[in-house]
Amino acid sequence: MLDQRVMSGTWGQVWVDGELWAELSAFQAKYTYNKTDINMCGEMTVGSKVTNVKGTGSITVHKVYTRNHSRSDQILAGRDVRATIVGKLDDPDAYGAERVALYNVSFDDETIMDFTAGSPGSTTHPFTFSRREWLDTVSA
Repeated sequence: MLDQRVMSGTWGQVWVDGELWAELSAFQAKYTYNKTDINMCGEMTVGSKVTNVKGTGSITVHKVYTRNHSRSDQILAGRDVRATIVGKLDDPDAYGAERVALYNVSFDDETIMDFTAGSPGSTTHPFTFSRREWLDTVSA
């Protein structure tokens, strides 16, 4: 049975420039494959070719700390600040742990303040990145 081997996000962790964001509640990183249509003589169907790839993602955290304000201050001063993010998923019931490093990370915005009465606070930090490196992968 594989159902007990399904990895639970409960065991996820994220480090930004070596700092553990312990108040993490969600993390996603993905590549989007941008394609160009390719028409071929004698074919009615349209094919496609991957012409470039864009890395995007987001980190969602419970509101415990003021996050990314010093990074934003640097950006407001004209510096294009970049980061490295390492994500880890290590469910004790899984076949192993998975870790990935994201390089050349650029955060897309700064949520200065966002709250709703009677609700726990959280902030989402969207970003782009250019390269990823698998540090650990899982196989059966």
